[in-house]
Amino acid sequence: MANLVAAAALFLAIHFGVSGTRLRDQLVRVVGDKAFRGLFALASIVGLIWLIRAYSVAPYIRLWGQLTALEPLAKPLMLIAAAFVVIGISTPSPTTAGMESQLTRDVSVRGMTRITRHPFLWGTALWAFVHFVINGDAASGIVFGSLLLLATVGTTSIDAKRRRAYGERWEQFARQTSNVPFAAILAGRNQLVPALREIGIVRPLLAIAVFAGLFLLHGRLFGAPLT
Repeated sequence: MANLVAAAALFLAIHFGVSGTRLRDQLVRVVGDKAFRGLFALASIVGLIWLIRAYSVAPYIRLWGQLTALEPLAKPLMLIAAAFVVIGISTPSPTTAGMESQLTRDVSVRGMTRITRHPFLWGTALWAFVHFVINGDAASGIVFGSLLLLATVGTTSIDAKRRRAYGERWEQFARQTSNVPFAAILAGRNQLVPALREIGIVRPLLAIAVFAGLFLLHGRLFGAPLT
């Protein structure tokens, strides 16, 4: 278990201690943006591989136990998570790594960004939360709790990074959308119907296909079939 705790601590430290912080800004000035992105990606991959391997051999320590009664609720939540992730990845946004240069000009808030400016991270957060609750053991709590924390705090970290770099351009974009899903729509700063129309049908169908694939292959890939 100590190995898993160390892996989770390193993975969180890589992101909370560097990404989105002023240390990141200093490192970019020293090594350049492309070199920093490459080194950060490499460190993240190494940390994630360690986390996964440590989780695979961690002892089972029961906390509240597996909540099989909640599995019927988990499935639609996982479909929503898949939709946020897939549609988020396929929707251009200045909050996405490598696309922040959009903020050098007027940014049109369209599709999924009307709902949230961080769809990928909120989809990841929902996925991690469901697994955290359903599994009910210490190792799962460490892994999925870490990913849940990283995803939710990561949204504010990205906002702070973009605000420091782009100032008023970022503020103009942020005023049209929201971090928390649907908050801008509920506040009247955006609308749901145009968002759904702009998202279209292809992206949701792709999300359903991804969810179906994970559902069918979950046991083979992760050793625990979805029922």
